[in-house]
Amino acid sequence: MSNYPAPLARLIQELCKLPGIGEKTAARLAFHMLKGKKEDVLELAESISRMRHEVGLCRICFGLSEIDPQTGANGECAICRDSRREVEKICVVEEPADMIAVERSGEFKGLYHVLHGAISPLDGIGPDSLRIKEIIGRVENGAVREIIVATNPNVQGEATALYLAKVLKPTGVKITRIARGIPMGGDLEYTDPVTVGKAFEGRREI
Repeated sequence: MSNYPAPLARLIQELCKLPGIGEKTAARLAFHMLKGKKEDVLELAESISRMRHEVGLCRICFGLSEIDPQTGANGECAICRDSRREVEKICVVEEPADMIAVERSGEFKGLYHVLHGAISPLDGIGPDSLRIKEIIGRVENGAVREIIVATNPNVQGEATALYLAKVLKPTGVKITRIARGIPMGGDLEYTDPVTVGKAFEGRREI
């Protein structure tokens, strides 16, 4: 990037760290910012800064939530605060983006639990690295009757689903797995809402 002025080169280098962004795309984005209104660029920078300082994890489901500006502590997300949700059902997903994908389908009206990953021994990720103890606690302390496992349909997601079934069976709660409407190896985040909805309709007990 020696042909670029140093500040521009630094921006392109940082943009290249984003997923799916190569040097050419990063350069186009950087030049767009350079040519655009200064106010728009400053607003973008401010939005990124505020996002990092004001968005945390829900203290109940570990999905995304706003940080309490007074205490600086993580609060409850809008879904966990919603009294209209079906509290007897909890959908377990790998990442916050998966939770958003399920919500967009409009099929599920219960609560969520985000694991923040999937079991992957090759990557050094075991059950203790995930929010599994917390979901066990929610089942034992609440009125939960069904756990819907919506981990991704790949090797890691299947291993996680089987482990969850094993550790939650003794609680007596019903455990179901979303149907294979989602292709093997696919991610919930990139699946269209209709397909996600059909997968929920065809869920099965593990």
